[in-house]
Amino acid sequence: MELFTKYGYAPDKEAIARHLELIASSLEQVVSNEVLKECFSIMDLTTLSTKDTPASVAKLVEKVNKFAADYPDYPLPASICVYPNFADVVRKNRRNPAVHVTTVAGCFPTSQSFLEVKLQEIEMAVRAGADEIDIVLALNSFLAGDYETAGAEIRASRECIDRVAAELGRPVVLKVILETGLLVTHERIADASFLAMENGADFIKTSTGKVEVNATPMAAYVMCQCIGKFYEQTGRKVGFKAAGGISSAMDAVCYYSIVSTLLGKDWLNKNLFRFGVSRLANQLLSAVEQKTVTYF
Repeated sequence: MELFTKYGYAPDKEAIARHLELIASSLEQVVSNEVLKECFSIMDLTTLSTKDTPASVAKLVEKVNKFAADYPDYPLPASICVYPNFADVVRKNRRNPAVHVTTVAGCFPTSQSFLEVKLQEIEMAVRAGADEIDIVLALNSFLAGDYETAGAEIRASRECIDRVAAELGRPVVLKVILETGLLVTHERIADASFLAMENGADFIKTSTGKVEVNATPMAAYVMCQCIGKFYEQTGRKVGFKAAGGISSAMDAVCYYSIVSTLLGKDWLNKNLFRFGVSRLANQLLSAVEQKTVTYF
């Protein structure tokens, strides 16, 4: 039995396609400077490059530090997302703690290693200053149909984060990346969504940005439907993060519209909705300013 049936959910592919067409056709009515700035405020401003260095990461943090002075009418991004070895660079250089330190961990982007290694990296990232940890669903187990092992890895990650966070006296958010482009079908995306939420994810996230197919409106739609069903059944609100290939302002507005339509205003804030982005920040600034901006 598919896991999603436990929650009274069944993806209606034709209805989803129709609704996505309607959303796409109405984006011009949705977009506004206010919406674009809201999208800016929920960004995890991301650098996950092989060429990252302490100096390049510090330079990005300094741009965020100066942003409020240079663009006083804009919100700050929600976080700066880096590899775990740069968590302390962000933590030591950021001036405003409201901008969280996010790190990928758990052997990102493939999750192909020993669980003990993944947990050690997660613990080290939290101790180095991470406020938020993004891990990847263990597709080696999930795609083999071994949901118990895949779920157990998420639970172990959650327990590791909570243990270290309690010791340090601060909360730490767990996001679980489903890598929806490799799951392909509506049903697998739904099963992965519920599995991650059941095992302690604070957010479910579309993609790593490191595979051929990353975030898609279809995957986002199914994930948000699952979030809604999970909330109906459990009373727990889980966040949604779209990441990978979101490079234009209208891309952002599309995902904003999906979340707004399916989950409502309660989800339209950085506590429950994020974008993982490297290029989007400048596109949002350019769309509002009506000129090309290359700040980040």
